[in-house]
Amino acid sequence: MADTKNKTKKQPVSKDNNKQPLAPMDRKHQLRLGFGVFFLLLGIFTCFAITSYFFTWKADQDKVFDMNGIWHFLFRSQAPVANWGGRMGAVIGHVLVYKAVGIAAIAIGFSITGIGLNLLYRKRVVPVLRYMRWVSILLLIIAPVLAYMMPHAAFSYGGAWGNVAIEYLNGFLGFAGTGLVLFAILCFFVFVIFALDIRPFLRRMQLRAQNVAAAMKPLPVFTEETNTVTEPDTTPLAANEIPAKKEWDMLLNEKTPQTVNELFAVKEPAATETLMHETANDATEEDAEEETTDDTDLSLKVNMQKVERVIKHGDHISIGDKEPYAPEESLRSYKFPTLDLLEDRSQEVISVDRQELERNKDQIIKTLSSFGIDIQHITATVGPTVTLYEIVPAEGVRISKIRNLEDDIALSLSALGIRIIAPIPGKGTIGIEVPNANKQIVSMRALLSSEKFVNSKMTLPIALGKKIDNENYIVDLTTMPHLLMAGATGQGKSVGINAILVSLLYKKHPSQLKFVMVDPKKVELSIYRTIEKHFLAKLPNEAEAIITDIKKVIYTLRALCDEMDDRYGLLKDAGARNIKEYNEKFISRKLNPENGHKFLPFIVLVIDEFADLIMTAGKEVEMPIARLAQLARAVGIHLIIATQRPSVNVITGTIKANFPSRIAFKVSAKVDSRTILDTGGAEQLVGRGDMLISHGSELLRLQCAFVDTHEVENVVAFIGDQKGYEHAHFLPEPEMDQEDINKEFDAKTKDSLFDQCAQIVVETQQGSTSMLQRRFNLGYNRAGRIMDQMEAAGIVGPVNGSKPREVRIKTLADLGQFLGPAH
Repeated sequence: MADTKNKTKKQPVSKDNNKQPLAPMDRKHQLRLGFGVFFLLLGIFTCFAITSYFFTWKADQDKVFDMNGIWHFLFRSQAPVANWGGRMGAVIGHVLVYKAVGIAAIAIGFSITGIGLNLLYRKRVVPVLRYMRWVSILLLIIAPVLAYMMPHAAFSYGGAWGNVAIEYLNGFLGFAGTGLVLFAILCFFVFVIFALDIRPFLRRMQLRAQNVAAAMKPLPVFTEETNTVTEPDTTPLAANEIPAKKEWDMLLNEKTPQTVNELFAVKEPAATETLMHETANDATEEDAEEETTDDTDLSLKVNMQKVERVIKHGDHISIGDKEPYAPEESLRSYKFPTLDLLEDRSQEVISVDRQELERNKDQIIKTLSSFGIDIQHITATVGPTVTLYEIVPAEGVRISKIRNLEDDIALSLSALGIRIIAPIPGKGTIGIEVPNANKQIVSMRALLSSEKFVNSKMTLPIALGKKIDNENYIVDLTTMPHLLMAGATGQGKSVGINAILVSLLYKKHPSQLKFVMVDPKKVELSIYRTIEKHFLAKLPNEAEAIITDIKKVIYTLRALCDEMDDRYGLLKDAGARNIKEYNEKFISRKLNPENGHKFLPFIVLVIDEFADLIMTAGKEVEMPIARLAQLARAVGIHLIIATQRPSVNVITGTIKANFPSRIAFKVSAKVDSRTILDTGGAEQLVGRGDMLISHGSELLRLQCAFVDTHEVENVVAFIGDQKGYEHAHFLPEPEMDQEDINKEFDAKTKDSLFDQCAQIVVETQQGSTSMLQRRFNLGYNRAGRIMDQMEAAGIVGPVNGSKPREVRIKTLADLGQFLGPAH
């Protein structure tokens, strides 16, 4: 026992017990470390000795030439040497410099030092193997070149190798031939091996020579009275006469047309319309021919907008008639909304103000020229809200120099919302977006009646607006697959949401699409309550389909998560990877409805003001949304979230990571734009539907389609007046909060309607919260609390997804015995 106690006696704990002992160094690491230190010191000593040899070779050379050999000089001779490295340094310098490659031998010392560093740090600090190849080649070239250039020098610059090589080449080719061979070898190494490009240098020298030659030519003189350009008088000046000051006419081009207006006149291209001024009446035919043959003039070409083909519809012809119906749908009499429900704004076409375009072009050229930036070409593309000026800068102009002039260009144009795209993706140009003086409205009816939308094969097509080139922007929501919208108040978010919803209502049947709408502000989405029995989904037996209560929002998000899990279970049983494959199998009758299979409609969750939910519920809202955004795409659940507070505490990293597609309307600060799009630009928008959309890898500027409130009312009224389903699409019942669940049944705290609800459940053998709500006119929270109390009492089982709970008591007699004689 004493020995046992001694063995179990606690040992004194040292103060350094919490420090982990270093692992023993393996043999390989020891060798690497040792060789690394050796080669590092050897390289440094070699460089030291060679450098010293350059200065002490005269004093040491006769001593190194010992009659008994180098080894006798190293180990037995006592003669003093001047080399900083002693006798060993003198020998190293003599061998590598005098007897080898001359002064290029210093590269050998650097290479040995690099090898030592790589071994010491156990990584490639210096790419020695790559440099050794070039060093060895250079040693073979530098030594002969130095020996050739300094053949009679006392110091051996090329070493023994250089002297031998030059002596042989001089005897074989002569002195001149040897020089040509060495020059050819040097050119080969410079231009082929090292790929040195001297074309920019030669081009700059050529341009400088042309500028000097042009400056020496007489310049045209502008006469304000006649608005003409005439050649100057070339007569010699008097001795006391001062030449006139040269104007800036030479900065743009060198030709001298008859009039100033002809400076901007060019031939009209085939596919574009060129802005031209009429030439003066007194222009001669000779000058006109000179103008047509010279095309170096800087003119503005205006790209004509693409006119989208519109499908001609009658007043009551639906654009959705081509959409196939699902086989299980019961609304065979359903009619799609017609185009006459929307206002016809097709007469509001985009007009081209030529004077405005020409004025902006001149200001852009003048501003860039004042900062020393020349341009070769400029083109204007007129859009509904902004005009895109595409410029091609002269060679040698840095793009960042133009990008930094954004504020200066805005000042010269007296316009807000200038945005510079440098460069435009896919083009070799730089874009400058300038807002139009007269902005046009993009008609929603024109987008929905376009051939691109009508004949679209997209699953969930949405018409957002028009691009700068007047092309309709139609995108599939399933490819996004979720959309984040943000912007300041009153900049078009609500109109953008209405445009998306109206697009889907015009294209999809009620059996194919359901909306879950969350509206904390209670006024934005309330207009859609009319289509509750057609397109809306909600919790079972909720009074309102448009969710405004924060607590119900949390339950709805949980219900959507349960719906997602149920759908994944169905996809697993059917062997399908996504909702499209599953529905195709169900339509082709490969799935049996008796096994729980059913046609799955798409579900789109729309949240109008996300910031209010985050401030009120926080993680209870953020985490379900993040889970839906990560997983719900494959089962047909898509999210559209809008907020007017694009701050980092609202649009968190978790939200941004799962919403790759984002729309930014005008914001007040650049930091808000970076929060939404991860880049600036949204602060430069002009508002009223002007937006940037980030979809995939591209960032586009659009003008959002305008749909007014009364147009939305017409559409939803047209749908609401038709026969719908018996009720809205029900979501699964979610699990209640832990604080609302009473796991231990207490008869003293049970609800006053507990006994009656228990009798109904046992009588009908249906453990459903929605049934209790309907029978006793209860709210969801109270009915759920009663159902949880019955679960705790053992009357019903736990939640079973979207299916009713199991009723464990089969008869009313058994229930009476269970509740006691008082019942």
